[in-house]
Amino acid sequence: MVPVGPPLCPSEGPLGPINAHARYARQRSIVLLYGNTKTEAIFNGVLCHPGPTLCLRGWERPCTPAGFYTADKMLKAHQGAQVDLIDRLPTPFGLVRSGVAPDHPETKIVVNQFSRVASHDRCSFFGNVSLGSSVSLSELRQTYDVVVLAYGSESDRSLGIPGKDLKGVYSAREFVWWYNGHPDYCEMAPELCNSDTAVVLGQGNVALDVARILLCPISELETTDIADHALDSLRKSTIRNVYLVGRRGPVQAACTAKELREILGMKNLNVHINKTDLATSPLDDEEMKNNRIRKRVYKLLTKAAKSPLGDSATDVQNLYFNGSSGKQMAVGTGEIEETKCGLVLKSIGYKSLPIDGLPFDNDRGVVPNVKGRVLTSTDKMDTKTEQGYMWWVGLKGDLLVLLVQTCIVPKKQ
Repeated sequence: MVPVGPPLCPSEGPLGPINAHARYARQRSIVLLYGNTKTEAIFNGVLCHPGPTLCLRGWERPCTPAGFYTADKMLKAHQGAQVDLIDRLPTPFGLVRSGVAPDHPETKIVVNQFSRVASHDRCSFFGNVSLGSSVSLSELRQTYDVVVLAYGSESDRSLGIPGKDLKGVYSAREFVWWYNGHPDYCEMAPELCNSDTAVVLGQGNVALDVARILLCPISELETTDIADHALDSLRKSTIRNVYLVGRRGPVQAACTAKELREILGMKNLNVHINKTDLATSPLDDEEMKNNRIRKRVYKLLTKAAKSPLGDSATDVQNLYFNGSSGKQMAVGTGEIEETKCGLVLKSIGYKSLPIDGLPFDNDRGVVPNVKGRVLTSTDKMDTKTEQGYMWWVGLKGDLLVLLVQTCIVPKKQ
């Protein structure tokens, strides 16, 4: 198992109480912030670097993988560049720490690469710095040649139906952060003992992750780095049935074959799939013809639907797949089916949050950009970019190449 540190729910750090406004203790090139000195002192000396400077800002999700990959590319491509990674939390690694399932240690191996980046002589990590209170975006732009926003999507799309705010309804992101020990959600207390049924809205990889954790034997979770508070709650859990509900059919399921194969192969698990939901339309067939992943997912679900169910012993748990077939967009039929449950986890997509000083597309939940370059307006007809070098890192790899090639220039005196 790759050690990525204990779940982060402390009130104190290794050097004393953690405070947002802080003096810093430098250990080689990694900086953690503690104490009570004014935040302005954090950035003293940045302009003395011999080459151009780059600020990579990870906001809610600590120094996201996108930020580390960008830093790695910049350090390799520009020998004079100095990269500072700035984050609200005291620890780095973002989704690797708070988003990857605890029973997937092989995925966390990437922290070895990120650690090498952070220990580079021209790279520094500033933790416990909040954008807006510790430092403003305008101050970062005045201090650095380039600012890259790599803070991910720390909010969720709205469910938009009656009851979305009822007790027991959480986003899958919140649930994942809870069992991974994210400090914002270590006090969350999902009710796992008041019902034997949970419903997960969505059929992507995150939906499969939360369903698997709910149904995973405690003996297996005990060997992972899952947060202690989550393990204690799951140990007492009475949930034995999990429904995965999708707006569309199995052909449009957003999961990968690897993730689906893992949950379908769990021991003592009965998988229930309504065979009528597997019916396909000509458009479904066309989608599978043009997308091998969707074809593999559909074949796995079809095979699971034909597999015989086990007995009804007390240690057997159940996973139900529900979704309407043959529809490329979700359209209500007017029919309503009720499922009694004590927990609902929505996994229907994420969105970013706005930052003071930047335009924001509230409908899409993103900072308006063209290939990562931040625009001055959300108006689709206005393609003017922000002055200076301001970038918003998404998920497409070609952005990193574009960023490396174009954005580093010496600061004008």
